[in-house]
Parts: sequence; C-alpha cells; structure tokens
Amino acid sequence: MSDCIFELTDVSFAYQNQLALDALSMQIRRGCRVALLGANGSGKSTLLRLLDALYFPACGELKAFGNVLCEAGFANDKVNFAFRQRVGLVFQNPDVQLFNPTVFDEVAFGPLQMGWPKEKIWQSVENILARFAISHLKDRAPHRLSGGEKKRVALASVLILEPEVLLLDEPTSGLDPESQGEVIRFLIESRVTGRTVVTATHDLDIVEDIADHVFVLANGKVVGAGTPTDILADENLLRATHLVHAHWHVHNDGKVHEHPHAHRHRHDHHDGSA
Repeated sequence: MSDCIFELTDVSFAYQNQLALDALSMQIRRGCRVALLGANGSGKSTLLRLLDALYFPACGELKAFGNVLCEAGFANDKVNFAFRQRVGLVFQNPDVQLFNPTVFDEVAFGPLQMGWPKEKIWQSVENILARFAISHLKDRAPHRLSGGEKKRVALASVLILEPEVLLLDEPTSGLDPESQGEVIRFLIESRVTGRTVVTATHDLDIVEDIADHVFVLANGKVVGAGTPTDILADENLLRATHLVHAHWHVHNDGKVHEHPHAHRHRHDHHDGSA
C-alpha cells in the first residue's frame, strides 16, 4: 500500500478568471498531520475543496489513494460514496454544513446516505454525541447553537463515518477561547489515531500542537515546506507571506524600533506532553 494519500502535480484552479491555485505540487503522506499555512486568499480553502473532490483541477493531476480524481469518475455513485466515507471536510463556517432540523438528524445524515442499518446508526450517533459532549443538544436545532457547539456538531457529523482523512478549514476561527481549546485538544489527540489530518489555518499559535508537517501557500503556490519548528523560525518567509507583521514601538530616547509580531505562544506542560 502506498504511503502517499494525496499527490498533486502542477494543479491549477480558477474561479472564472481569478486564479486560485497555480501549478501547485505537493504530497501528503498517510497518517501525517499537515498544516496549510497562508494568509486570506492564498488558496488554502480551494485546496481543501479539491482534496475533498468538491472541485476538480482545471489542469494538472490530483491523485487520492493512488487514483486520479476527476469529475467523470465521481458521476458513479459507488465511487462517490466510497470516497466520501474515506475523506471528510469540516468547513470554516459550520452554518454552511448544518442543515437538518435537529442535531441528532444532522449527525445521522451521513450514515443514512451510506445505507447503514438503523440500529447501527442510532448507536453510532449516541456514541459520537457523547464523545463530543453534545448529547444534551441532540433535539436542538443546529442553527440555534453557539459557534463552539456548531463546530462540535460539524465535527461529529463528519467523524461518525470514521474517515481515513479529515480536512479542516480554519477550525478555530470565530470561536471563544474555551471552544478553541476544545478543538485544539481534539487535534492534539488525533495524532494517536493514525488518521491523516489536514488543517488550513493562519493561526501560528496552534501549528506546533496540531501538525507534523507544514506547507506555506501564497498566491496559489507552495512557497515553503518543512517541520513546524523550521517554518515558524523562518521570519522572512512568514513576513513575505503576511503571516506576521512588523510591530513598531518608540523607546524613551525617541528611537523607533521594529520587530516581527506574530502573537505566538508556547505552552509548557509538566508531564512533557504537547
């Protein structure tokens, strides 16, 4: 079995006349936790949609699990369903993803589409709701939940299918600190599951916790790649890609001093864990 889940070779994609991905090439290995770093408009969200086969390359080649992804292939329901069970995407805005009348129905929707037996669906929904501590919300309408609750429902609705690959678009965006912490804790724990996780973010604070490998995107291209430690230490790269900005302050003697400003924090744990 190949160690490569996704392989992109000179992949380009455009919205009408606006180029979003420009001859992009990369490989994502099985079981790796990958962070896609980039400022708004860098191509992160578009790339995730291609990896989830919601879009297809205008040119170039995208392979998943050794097979070329193309629109014609996904016209076959068997191919489509098999892929959807292996790869799941959680959107940045959960309101785009949540449309059922209750949380229970939302989480059960995927298994229903896959034709699972009713008893299995019921038990699986109960288990995943408990895992995300949202059992008490099962009869609530998703659109009436808080941002953090919606995000947990969206995650549960994807993870109930036990996908091999989880794609996350700005998973901490717009959340309060407590909800952010819950999502980050889930991503940290995912490293022991063996699941391939690809997270698009511009939040440098979380990268070392959630990723083993980083790709930096700008203008639809990969402009940097490496370990979180190496990428976060490359101030020139981070400034060139607008992931950090210059912070200016005035000293008592009147001199103006500039240094990079990234709002990054390191968290030390007494047990040595991440």
